[in-house]
Amino acid sequence: MARLSDVIEMFIKQAIEDMQGVAEIQRNELATRFKCVPSQINYVIDTRFTNNRGYYVESRRGGGGFIRISRANVRDSGGYLMHIISSIGDEISQQDAFAFVKNFVDYDIINVREASIMKAALSDKILMGVNQAGRDSLRSVILKNMLISLTV
Repeated sequence: MARLSDVIEMFIKQAIEDMQGVAEIQRNELATRFKCVPSQINYVIDTRFTNNRGYYVESRRGGGGFIRISRANVRDSGGYLMHIISSIGDEISQQDAFAFVKNFVDYDIINVREASIMKAALSDKILMGVNQAGRDSLRSVILKNMLISLTV
């Protein structure tokens, strides 16, 4: 049996698919539908619909508030990659970098072989001689440069 978080995630993904890439949901309505607390909905959105998983989340609070979740337009891979480059920041962990690489494969931006090469260059093993903060900073620069080369 699937966990409630998995069921909520599948429901939201189906809503995004049905609405051609963008779904607007109301947190309280979704919580009522799944008989859970609204914070459970927040948890699913915060952990499963992130930039590094290829989603944009926008929310507006208040009586008519909503949460709009958009799937990144990967058909325009250059625009998608530029968005990712700008969202990475000055540091990135190995785990987050690998999540980006997995999404690039899932969206057919790179192939499995290219992903393996990227992961090798971004791994903690290769950056072992650098302290952790330095590793995450250097990894960010390396990843951004790889992505820029994919946009050309």
